Amino acid sequence: MRKIVPKSLKASDQVKVSPQESVCNRLREIRKKQGISQAELAALVGLTRQAVYAIEANQYLPSTNVALRFARALKCRVEDMFILSNTEEIVEAEFIGGTTTLGHPTRVKLSYVGSRILARPMAELGDVLNFVMPADGVIQEQAKKSSSRKRPYVRVQLLNSSEVIKKGILIAGCDPALFIAGEHVRKINTMAGIMNWTMGSANALRALQREEVHMAGLHLVDVKSGQSNVPYLKRHIPGQDFVGVRFASWVQGLLVHPGNPKHIRGVDDFGQSGLRLVNREVGAGARFLLDSLLQKSGLPGGQLLGYDNEVPSHLEVARVIRDGMADVGIGVEAAARHFGLGFIPLREEQYDLIMRSEFLKSHPVMSQFLDAMVSHPFRREIESLGGYTVTEIGKILHW
Repeated sequence: MRKIVPKSLKASDQVKVSPQESVCNRLREIRKKQGISQAELAALVGLTRQAVYAIEANQYLPSTNVALRFARALKCRVEDMFILSNTEEIVEAEFIGGTTTLGHPTRVKLSYVGSRILARPMAELGDVLNFVMPADGVIQEQAKKSSSRKRPYVRVQLLNSSEVIKKGILIAGCDPALFIAGEHVRKINTMAGIMNWTMGSANALRALQREEVHMAGLHLVDVKSGQSNVPYLKRHIPGQDFVGVRFASWVQGLLVHPGNPKHIRGVDDFGQSGLRLVNREVGAGARFLLDSLLQKSGLPGGQLLGYDNEVPSHLEVARVIRDGMADVGIGVEAAARHFGLGFIPLREEQYDLIMRSEFLKSHPVMSQFLDAMVSHPFRREIESLGGYTVTEIGKILHW
C-alpha cells in the first residue's frame, strides 16, 4: 500500500534508513516533557501538525534541515531526539534472575555495571510494569558455556540503542518513589533512565556487593543505637569502597483497613484471634522492624496467622490488605495513602542510597541523578506522597 506523505513534508524533508538500521525516535517524549503540543511544535518548525505526527510515529525521518529546526525549537541536540541503531546488533549478557525459558523469546532489561552487561527478565518487574515499560532487548539463545563463567550468558538482540542503555542507572530497593526520581532525571537528560528493581534492604545491599546494580536502597535501623543504616553498613561493607547518599526520611507503620475495624493499636494486638498478617521477605527493613517489635512483645512470629505470607514490596503489602486478603502489615505511609488504607505510625527511618565510590565519578549520568534528587520540583513531589521528609536529601554519608 502506498503511503500518503503529508503535504508539508516534502521529499527534501525526508531521509531513508537502510533495512538493517532503525532510529530510536525520542521526539514525542522530549516535546511532551516540555509541555509543547504537536500544533505548537509544528508552528515553530514550519510544518503541519500532521507532519509532526508522522515523524513522531516513525513513519518518516526528517531531513537534516528539519531535524535542526526541531533541535532549535526544543532546545536540545539532534542526537538527543534521533539515535541511529542497528536492529541486528547482538550482545552477550550475563543472565540475572530466574531460569530463562529458551523455548520462546524473553524480553529483558539490560544494564552496564562496570565492565559487565547484565540481562534481567522483564517479567520480574511485576504484572504492571512488565507491560508498560519497553524492553531493551530479546533473548535469542543461550551463549556458549565457558568454565570461566559462574552464571549463564545469553545472546540478546537489542531493541534499544546501546548508548541509551549505558546511560541507565539500576537501583535495587523498595522505595516506590524511586520510579518518580527516574522521571525527574529525564527532565535533565532525556537519554537517561532509572530502573528500580524492587527488593528488600539486605538483598539490595548484597546485589550491590555482587556488582549487579549501581545503587542499593537501605532502611535498616540498629536495635541498640536506634541509628539508621550506618551501623549495618559498618558491619557488612568497607567504607573506603562505598559511599551513601540520603534519599529521604519516611514514616513506617501499620497498614490497616479504613476505619481500623480490628481496633489495632500496635504489634501487641497481633495475637487477637483470626487477625491475618501480611509480611515482607527476610532481609527487608519492614521485616526487621516487625521481628524486633514481636520480640519485645513476646509474641512468637511463627504462631501468627499470615506470618509466612510474604510479599516483595510496600505497595504489595498495601494491595493485599486493600483486596481483603489480610488485616494488617508493616509499610510506609505513602503506600497506605495510595490504596486508601488506615495508617498507624511506628517510627521514622532514613532511606539511603549506597553505591560504589567509583560510580559517583565514572557513571555518565550519576551526577544528573543527584541533581534531580535535590531539585525543588522533586522534593515537593516526594513530600506530597505523604510520610516523607526531605530536609537531608542529598547528604553524603561516610562510615
